[in-house]
Amino acid sequence: MIRFLRHPVPALPAASVVALLVLAALLGPAPSAAADTRPTAVVALGDSAASGDGAGDYEAGTRGEGGDWCHRSAHAYVHRTGLPGESINLACSGADSAAVAFGGTHNTEGSQAQRLGEVAGRFRVTTVVLQVGANDDAALTATGIACIRAFVDARQPPCRDTIGPQAPARMAATGAKVEGAVRDVREAMRRAGYADNGYELVLVSYAAPVTDRMVPVQAAQGCPYSRADAGWGRTVLFPALSATIAGVAERTGARFLDMVRATEGREACSHALYSEEWQRRITVDPEALVHGGLDAIGFHLAQESFHPTAAAHAEMGRCLGDFVRAGAVTASCVAGPDGRDRLAPAAPAAAPGA
Repeated sequence: MIRFLRHPVPALPAASVVALLVLAALLGPAPSAAADTRPTAVVALGDSAASGDGAGDYEAGTRGEGGDWCHRSAHAYVHRTGLPGESINLACSGADSAAVAFGGTHNTEGSQAQRLGEVAGRFRVTTVVLQVGANDDAALTATGIACIRAFVDARQPPCRDTIGPQAPARMAATGAKVEGAVRDVREAMRRAGYADNGYELVLVSYAAPVTDRMVPVQAAQGCPYSRADAGWGRTVLFPALSATIAGVAERTGARFLDMVRATEGREACSHALYSEEWQRRITVDPEALVHGGLDAIGFHLAQESFHPTAAAHAEMGRCLGDFVRAGAVTASCVAGPDGRDRLAPAAPAAAPGA
């Protein structure tokens, strides 16, 4: 039998009751997630593949003005996901993992993680996309130049023979640096008040821009490298970097989207008509001189070369949006013969540099 205490509860003085009621009115209801009225946003971080270099229509101030060559395009895939809210691009062409991390700088711009934290205060960030690593020890641009040199100078050995044996060590070093950038991205979001599970963090790998399935006389059409070296890039180098980034995602609790095959069948010099390709061949952009002056002479004139086009970004963005909505931990974007990218199961992990 349950007994109830019969002792009366002492009544509070009337003045105390009034004071408590006033305090409750001033404090209002307890805060909740539903009370967050900030606009939502999807944010992209990383290098040229995320900034949209090659897609054209670059934001003013990122076309070489004052030394800023970030080339953030209005067509970049972050603007094509179909995910709700604002799309904000903080990526910068040529950036490495250090430029993403706290304290980093690149092309006159400061740390991307630091700027992410500022954005996360103004918006309710739902998704952060990070695509970085190509400009770390993986050195995709330098590797491409080495392959071109090997083709035009018969005294040079194939790049697959000179760089191939170095790939495992290069990928291991790249993975460590990307992981450091991910830690700072997580920390930036924590400082802005987000729990690690309060947003989606997606790491993205790179679409292979080259193929051994090229048109005849490819060198004269903007692809001055051998079919064998291009085949090595498509089947070995880019998958090795993808496997490296996938490993970082697994270790850091991020989601991973493999883009290696996102432009398959539409790589540079894969079609007779350039308009049917999703990767640029060697491209010289005279507008670089207009905005960047003498600073453009040299690398920046050809900065767009071997980067995805606006058409590629449209498909990759749609596939990325499908991936985020699907909720899968990992998947691949694969180009179909109908000119559409589709989600597919993630490719089996390859040993870096295998």
